[in-house]
Amino acid sequence: MKHTTKIELANRKDQFLAEAGVIKPEDIRQVTVEDAIVDTGATGLSLPKPLIEQLGLTPVRSRKAQTTNGIVTRTVYSDVRYTVLAREGTIEVADLPAGLPVLVGHMVLEYLDLCLDIKKGLIYNPAHDDEWIEDQL
Repeated sequence: MKHTTKIELANRKDQFLAEAGVIKPEDIRQVTVEDAIVDTGATGLSLPKPLIEQLGLTPVRSRKAQTTNGIVTRTVYSDVRYTVLAREGTIEVADLPAGLPVLVGHMVLEYLDLCLDIKKGLIYNPAHDDEWIEDQL
């Protein structure tokens, strides 16, 4: 069963520039994806190349990744601030070919203390009574 979530993304470098007064807050490149795939088999956050370009992210390095089609080389891009279910964090993103959906992997879910419920979809971790408990402080 395919589960999706809304994710808001913003270019973190733009946010720093806005905080420093170099650009206006309204000039921060950002986008909302209504139907990102919650992929517990994925590790981080992967975005299709056109979305990376729209956000103005910059390449950081290349890395090998295991996919259903075998091992491929992916480009890793600069940080985005992401928001899912009113919780937010930052992460570098990996590229995907155009036409593929945004993939939200288990590192994002773990950081935000979210769980995938087969019937309800993405939910706050029930073990923590809807309180956000961070493991990696």
